[in-house]
Amino acid sequence: MTRRKQYPLRIDPEIWAAVERWAEDDMRSANAQVEWILRDSLRRAGRLPDRGGESGRGGAGEKD
Repeated sequence: MTRRKQYPLRIDPEIWAAVERWAEDDMRSANAQVEWILRDSLRRAGRLPDRGGESGRGGAGEKD
């Protein structure tokens, strides 16, 4: 299993509440939702290295 980087995140409570609502809609944890948002943004910007055709980790309900 790949080790995951832990990072404390300071975030506006209003933004966090919106992320939690979105995560609930997509049946993900808030942590998985944040990772999905970051991965999607990096992919769209062309800054995510290609991992051999993998769609990436996103948790349950991934919507690519």
